Amino acid sequence: MQTQTYRVKGMHCASCSAIIEKTFKKIEGVHSVEVNYGTEKAKISFDSSKTNPHDLSKHIKSLGYSLDIPTIAEEMGISPDEHATHVGFNQSKKEKLAEVTDMRAKVFSAIPLATVAALVMGWDILAQYGVVAEMSYTIKEFFHHLLPILATYVLFVVGKPYLLGFYRFLRYGKANMDTLIGIGTVAAFLYSFTVTAFEEALRSFINVDYQYYDVTIVVITFIALGKYLEARSKIKTGDAIEKLLNLQAKTALVIRDGREIEISVNDVKHGDLVIVKPGAKIPVDGVIIEGRSFIDESMVTGEPMPVSKKVDDGIVSGTINTSGSFTFKATKVGSETLLAQIIKMVEAAQGSKAPIQALADKISAVFVPIVLVIAFLALGGWLIVGSQYLGFSQALSFGLVSFVGILVIACPCALGLATPTAIIVGVGKGAKEGILIKDAATLEKLHKVNTVVVDKTGTITKGKPTLVDIQNLSGLKNDEIVSILASLERKSEHPIAHAIVNYAEEKNISFADVSNFESIQGKGLKGTINGTEYFVGNTKLISDLRISFDGSKLNEFTSQGKTPVILATKEKVLGFVMVADEIKQESKQAVTDLHQLGIKVVMLTGDDEQAAKHIASSVNIDDVVAHVLPQDKLEKIKVLQLQGRVVAMAGDGVNDAPALAQADVGIAMGTGTDVAIESAGITLLGGDISKLVKAIKLSKITMRGIKQNLFWAFVYNIVGIPLAAGILYPVFGWLLNPVFAGFAMAMSSVSVVSNSLRIKAKKI
Repeated sequence: MQTQTYRVKGMHCASCSAIIEKTFKKIEGVHSVEVNYGTEKAKISFDSSKTNPHDLSKHIKSLGYSLDIPTIAEEMGISPDEHATHVGFNQSKKEKLAEVTDMRAKVFSAIPLATVAALVMGWDILAQYGVVAEMSYTIKEFFHHLLPILATYVLFVVGKPYLLGFYRFLRYGKANMDTLIGIGTVAAFLYSFTVTAFEEALRSFINVDYQYYDVTIVVITFIALGKYLEARSKIKTGDAIEKLLNLQAKTALVIRDGREIEISVNDVKHGDLVIVKPGAKIPVDGVIIEGRSFIDESMVTGEPMPVSKKVDDGIVSGTINTSGSFTFKATKVGSETLLAQIIKMVEAAQGSKAPIQALADKISAVFVPIVLVIAFLALGGWLIVGSQYLGFSQALSFGLVSFVGILVIACPCALGLATPTAIIVGVGKGAKEGILIKDAATLEKLHKVNTVVVDKTGTITKGKPTLVDIQNLSGLKNDEIVSILASLERKSEHPIAHAIVNYAEEKNISFADVSNFESIQGKGLKGTINGTEYFVGNTKLISDLRISFDGSKLNEFTSQGKTPVILATKEKVLGFVMVADEIKQESKQAVTDLHQLGIKVVMLTGDDEQAAKHIASSVNIDDVVAHVLPQDKLEKIKVLQLQGRVVAMAGDGVNDAPALAQADVGIAMGTGTDVAIESAGITLLGGDISKLVKAIKLSKITMRGIKQNLFWAFVYNIVGIPLAAGILYPVFGWLLNPVFAGFAMAMSSVSVVSNSLRIKAKKI
């Protein structure tokens, strides 16, 4: 069984997706199908021994659709353009732009004709009420012969997709939005043509003054204009993927045979030494081996400030070198890079369906046949009942208006666009902020979360020891204390030693030469600097040296989970530094923001309880559970869920895997190139917990947009169909002209896409 996602050509409405899904599900070997009208993609799971993509495409070709099947070269992602084709965006956009250009030409050719038709229609209506004088016989005859010509062009050229929809309905029994518009406009045109051709013969049976060429012209023009505006807006919804694709460097400067040569980024291999100059894009993922710089990672991680990078630090493709030159070793190339993974994940998420869409899909699947039945019932009702009160001629005229109006206004496009367009924009906005969302279902669940469970190390804290305090008990300067400590610790491999050395490097504190270095097992080390013997270590080492020392101050720090490193000579203690896993700057504000959203925050950690409680109180966390193993974290989340809490778990995505899987929403705190994109529903690049708040806000904004879209799409159809059927005519004398139905239908789809695009502008 294999699962592939293909772009579907020829989709024009929400009911198209239902037709394609039903057709595929009947094919032997197809396990599951998910067709998304918003992204125009089909995700298909099938048995390759029983069917294949080309066979699947053949089954829908007669219905006016086809699968866009990439070539082997495209699947390999050999070049940026081919990679873009593989993820299904650039090729789609090129074709979409060509399609939009064609639509624009047809729409703009029809607008002047629709303007003429609307003027004639308006003149007739106003003349009936005495607002303007009636047309002269000459003008009336001129338009009487001109409108059929204009209507023929609009119906058979601009309205060709709707005629094909009508044809496929007659031949295959499959109906979509195009079918509704096709039947309605063809009915109006054929009725009008018949009256024109046999005017004298029909005069005694019906009112031959009622003709509907203007309806055909204006309705098709409005709908074509709406589809053009919708298609143009839909291109904008996917610009997040386009921007990510544009991040990719085209070339790389590598060292080959001792020379610097520029090659295509696709020719970079594992282990290649790549030179990056100021202002250049980083072509692939790797590790710096020489030099240092500040790198702008904003488009990948969402961080606005350039990040300092030095030897042994990881770097990510698509980011920009802002200052110095450096050389790095390529570790991930092609589809392995973080940028490639992000593009694939964003695209997959944008194409996925949220559970809230299920209702809209079910309605769309049966909507078109029901509307056809309602339209014919309305026509029949006018002819049977209306004839008794209005006469056959008037009843036929009103019945035809209702018939066309229902078919036009009942288009389910707005319903089909409501969810996917909001998801596309929401997921894209998240990617720009360094928030990677795995699928639409996760984004939907996140807005219901009322409890966030966080791991301490790497989530609330930085996850690595940092020098956080200096206590000077001598006449030396603080920098001198650090210099001596760092010079000695530089010869040690202990993580605490690295914290002190890193602090000295960041503060540009110089190192001194050390002689007679010796490690003292379990206690510390010693060495000579400028003729003085120094000792560095813990309280046991100081006790062994029999140096008097007041340890009360140390106890105050150790109760906070900090580790002391003491510096002494044989005679006295010179001072000590405290090393701790430092709280991230953004942690306290993030917890405060979560509280403002009404969310409870729980910290689970395997660390000491006293230290954990100190950190929790520092950032105002509600509840702390210490000394927990990974399986204990899992049980704690189960307990919270049994209490009716909707739980999001934020952890490093490795040690916390069981808990992340159990939580309603698993959130991985990804850092650098080690991000585990597949380990959780959401990945926060850079490991910034403040992005968790943004992710929840984004979820709430997106879901609000979806609900607004669905509400107006449902209301529009619930109100529009009865109005078009003429249900209010007996009471108020209101009958919806198909022209207004066409305008309303066109604008409904445009308004839904526009409302989704508003998510882009929302601050999170």
